[in-house]
Amino acid sequence: MITIRNINKKFGKLSVLNDINLSFKKGQCIALIGPNGCGKTTLIKSILGMVIPNSGLIEFNGKSILGEYLYRENIGYMPQIGRYPDNMTIGQIIEMIKKIRNSNQELDEDLLKAFELEKMFDKQMRTLSGGTTQKVSAVLAFLFNPDVLILDEPTAGLDPLASEILKEKIIREKENGKLILITSHLLSELDDLITEIIFMQEGKVHFHKSIEVIKAETNETKISKAIASILKQKQSKNQNS
Repeated sequence: MITIRNINKKFGKLSVLNDINLSFKKGQCIALIGPNGCGKTTLIKSILGMVIPNSGLIEFNGKSILGEYLYRENIGYMPQIGRYPDNMTIGQIIEMIKKIRNSNQELDEDLLKAFELEKMFDKQMRTLSGGTTQKVSAVLAFLFNPDVLILDEPTAGLDPLASEILKEKIIREKENGKLILITSHLLSELDDLITEIIFMQEGKVHFHKSIEVIKAETNETKISKAIASILKQKQSKNQNS
């Protein structure tokens, strides 16, 4: 579905992505993890066409995305921090996006109802808490029933109930065969969600493995402990080499 080949990106002299090769398929829920500044956001923005790599190729359903934009209609994107016009209300934002997309397809309003945002339609964006703004971003990401969902720190700022609602929705969409990419620092949040993990560091992919393989290699049942075990092993090898 998405293929990334030999992607490199520099900002000035700073090398942010170094020879990235990855492929993603339908029905996968993949966690993209790594320390701050490792290249996760740049990679996501490259997939979305918001950043143009210096070299390499990104394909969506077998076609290069370079110079294309229509493929984005198949992607729902939830940014880590959604930025919206301060003086518009929640209802106006959602209606505006519907008009911009001008889509005849059936809308997915599951989260709109589950978060009970209709009761807050007249509230201006500038008055919202960070968690409520996150709910708006989540609703917009899922609204047009996209084939691919890219969720950047999706549960950050959400209260426990809203976080659980969103996680259950992610699981349902994965079971419906969608491709889901999640970035998160909260590895404990991912246990029930993901099928694979990509760990990035200093602009490089250090590993891309299935959850089953990671748990078998580390003899751990929880993702957070399994990743910690792998990182300790890598650190030990580096110190001994």
